[in-house]
Amino acid sequence: MFKRLIFKQLAARLLEPRRFIQVLAGPRQAGKTTLVLQVIDSLKLPHHYASADEPTIQNHAWIEAQWHIARLKAQQKVVGGLLVLDEVQKIPDWSSAVKKLWDEDTRQKTHLKVLLLGSSPLLLQRGLTESLAGRFESNLATHWSYSEMRKAFGWNIEEYIYFGGYPGAAALIKEESRWSRYIIDSLIETSISRDILLMSPVNKPALLRRLFYLGCQYSGQILSYQKMLGQLQDVGNTTTLAHYLELLTGAGMLTGIQKFAGQTVRQRASSPKLQVLNTALISAQNHLSFNEAKANPEHWGRLVESAVGAHFLNMIAGENIDLFYWREGHQEVDFVLQKGKQFIAFEVKSGKHKETLSGLEAFRKLYHPDKIYLIGEQGIPLKTFFETPIEGWF
Repeated sequence: MFKRLIFKQLAARLLEPRRFIQVLAGPRQAGKTTLVLQVIDSLKLPHHYASADEPTIQNHAWIEAQWHIARLKAQQKVVGGLLVLDEVQKIPDWSSAVKKLWDEDTRQKTHLKVLLLGSSPLLLQRGLTESLAGRFESNLATHWSYSEMRKAFGWNIEEYIYFGGYPGAAALIKEESRWSRYIIDSLIETSISRDILLMSPVNKPALLRRLFYLGCQYSGQILSYQKMLGQLQDVGNTTTLAHYLELLTGAGMLTGIQKFAGQTVRQRASSPKLQVLNTALISAQNHLSFNEAKANPEHWGRLVESAVGAHFLNMIAGENIDLFYWREGHQEVDFVLQKGKQFIAFEVKSGKHKETLSGLEAFRKLYHPDKIYLIGEQGIPLKTFFETPIEGWF
C-alpha cells in the first residue's frame, strides 16, 4: 500500500543520525495526522504535537512555545525527541521562525527532530524554498488508492469509482445524502475557504469557486481557458484562471493535464484537460445516486475516466513521471505517461461514446510509444489497473 511506503520512509528518516526537517504534505483527509501518530508510536520517541489549524491567531511566539515544550521532552531521553507542527503554513512567515529555532538546535547539538505537516503543498513549498533550503526533505501523502480503500473498508471497484478515496467519509456511504453533505461541507468548503482563500491572494473568490464546480462538471474534458471564461460568464483574463487552477491543484482538488506534444513550450500553451484528484468531488455534487450513476453509461464512463486520471496523478506525485493527454483534430488519447524518454499511451473504454481506437492508432504512427494499453472493456480490467503499481507500466 502507498501509505505503508510513506510510513516506512518517514520512520527510517526520523531514526537517522543526520538531521533534516521532515515535511509531510497532502490534501485534507489524506490521513497525514493518523499516519504520523502511528509513526511516533512505532518509534517510541518523546514527542510534542501541535496544530496551527485553530480559530485563534497563531504567530512566531506560538511556534517558539511549541518548540520549547519539545526541547524539554527531548532532554529527558538520550535518543532525543520529536516536534510535530501541523498546518504550520497558516502562520505568517512561519519558515523564518522555524529556520531560527532549527539553526539554534544545530549549533547547540540539541537532539530534536522536526516534522511539519500541511494540507497546502504549494504554500508549504514556498516557505521551504524561501528560508529552509538544504534543511528539509519532502514526503507526499496523496488521496487514498483503490487498494488502500479495499483493504481498509472492504470496498469493491465500483464503490471506489463513485465514492473516491476519502477514508474519513467511508463510514457514511450507506447514507448517501449524509456522505454528500460531509464531502461538501467538511472537505470542499473547508479546503476552499481555509486552505486557499485565507492563505492566498484571490481577487475573485466567486470565480475560483465557479472554476472548481466547472472542473468537477467537466472532469475528463479538454477546455481552453477562453471557453472556461465563457462557461463561467466572467470577463477576467486567462492568467487569473490559470493561477486559480494552480491553487486548486495545490489543495489536492482539481488540476489541468497538459497536452503531449513532444515540445515543452507547446505543452504549456495547450488547453488543459480538467481533472479532479478525487472522484468523490464529482459524486457529492451530482444528483445521481450510486445505483443511478452505475445505470447511466455516459455519466459512469466519465466517472471511470476521471478515476483513472486521478489514480495516475496521485501515484506519480513525487516521482519523475509526467502525465499528459493527446489530441489532434478528432483523434484523441486519454492519457500519456512519460518517464524520461519512455512514454506509454492509455485509452479508457468504459461505455462512454467511444466506438473505435483510431486515436491510439494515430498516436502510435506519429510518436511510436513504447507501449499502448486499453483499460476497461476488451482491455485490462479496471480492478487490475487500479491494483498495478505505477512502475509496473514501464
